[in-house]
Amino acid sequence: MINALWLNSFVTLCETGHFTRAAARLNMTQPGLSQHIQKLEAQLGKPLLSRDGKSFIPTPAGEALLALGRRRRAEEQALLQSLEADDPGAGPLRIACSGSLALLLYPRLVALMQAAPRLTLHLEAAPQPRILDGLVAGDFDLGITEAAPDHPRLTGTECGEDALCLLLPKDHATPRRFADLARLGFVSHPDGPAYADALLGRNFPEEYPGADRLRRACSINQIGQIPLAVAEGLGYTILPRSGLAGFAGRDRLHLADLPKPHRHALWLLHRKHRVLPARATRVARLITETLQS
Repeated sequence: MINALWLNSFVTLCETGHFTRAAARLNMTQPGLSQHIQKLEAQLGKPLLSRDGKSFIPTPAGEALLALGRRRRAEEQALLQSLEADDPGAGPLRIACSGSLALLLYPRLVALMQAAPRLTLHLEAAPQPRILDGLVAGDFDLGITEAAPDHPRLTGTECGEDALCLLLPKDHATPRRFADLARLGFVSHPDGPAYADALLGRNFPEEYPGADRLRRACSINQIGQIPLAVAEGLGYTILPRSGLAGFAGRDRLHLADLPKPHRHALWLLHRKHRVLPARATRVARLITETLQS
């Protein structure tokens, strides 16, 4: 490795063209500067300066070393400028959340990218375990989960809440007994069984048989299409309220008002001890504002 201090001395000498002026700029003695040049020549095994009295010009080896020194200076200056800038409207950011939250957040994120064209946001709809694993592995910068972090390398703040909704066809009355739902059939989806256990088990504790025994009317894994089957009268389903954000046919649904609602907090997580860039702070603020509105 070429000594950075010696290299800086050589570049300064070539820029000033004079040992005395270079030594003054470097706040060192002229003999000390000469020693730096001699050490570089010894390390490289080639003369760096062609001397003519008190004047000099770089040798071919000196010209190559001067070019290297100038590149390093330019790279260091660019690094310092990037560290100072930390532009909240530029750079990539990776976010993970549930599919229902993705429907709610994506239009806001698109609007933000339109306002800040140098900002590149990557949003992945993922199940809870994938979000947690991805945050720990560094695949995501921010993640939204339904529980506080319990991993030692993660931290976060509560950013809002979501509620589970029982979706029925428009003309179907709110069920008083679980048997009223059983006749309809369950429109299943990947998170559906867990949601059913949470909401139906709470409201029909004596009758509810468990998600594994529900009669399924159909199933789909595209969250934006799940309410469609209900709107067409094929059955009932359970989704977070955020999952209805992108469905245009809400007037064809009946959101049942059950006596024991199920709400869960939402947490915005990131790696512990990581200093977030300004763009992450900006997006985190947008997410929190959206989920609390």
